[in-house]
Amino acid sequence: MNPFDEIAVEEAVRMKEKKVASEVIALSVGPAKSQETLRTALAMGADKAIHITTAEGQEVQPLQVAKLIRAVVDKEKPGLVILGKQAIDDDAGQTSQLLAGLLSWPQATFASKIEFADAAKKILVTREIDGGLETLEAPLPAIVSADLRLNEPRYATLPNIMKAKKKPLQTLKPEDLGVDVTPSIEVLQVFEPAKRVGGKKVESVDELVSKLKTAGVI
Repeated sequence: MNPFDEIAVEEAVRMKEKKVASEVIALSVGPAKSQETLRTALAMGADKAIHITTAEGQEVQPLQVAKLIRAVVDKEKPGLVILGKQAIDDDAGQTSQLLAGLLSWPQATFASKIEFADAAKKILVTREIDGGLETLEAPLPAIVSADLRLNEPRYATLPNIMKAKKKPLQTLKPEDLGVDVTPSIEVLQVFEPAKRVGGKKVESVDELVSKLKTAGVI
């Protein structure tokens, strides 16, 4: 499981243990082997899982993933959606933001702490920024993406792994949700930037000014 997604599952399970969530649904988009990931989520404490199947090797871009999640959200009506902050194959880091835009829900990205306020009608999300920490308040329902410092995921115990095999795992196809997963972005070319030319030391300010004039900078 993507470590960021594992942290998201752990946080959701902890919310249920604290009685601020009533049900945890794990969702994955991918080929048949994605069910292994979902069984791990169920063993960690999720109540049920939904697998949206795609062909082995099929590319599903962040926008299409966000549309699939939106379709599930429309059916399941969750109060909070927690995602890992980014994929670990393409490192896109776009799905949570796109999902928030599609749903017109508030979002808090890169969460390192999540708390509930106003009788669990709002969330307070702490996130790390360049200058320190930032706390955001948002009404529910909302979208949150999990950063590495949010928690440390538990190890699934053998009894819970066995129980996970009996928990419901629903399988859907993109067409069941009315979503076309044809890629909307085509990568035409990937190349390295031009190598930088080494600098040169000058002996005086006059020489520096002269070289800048020659280069047309001043």
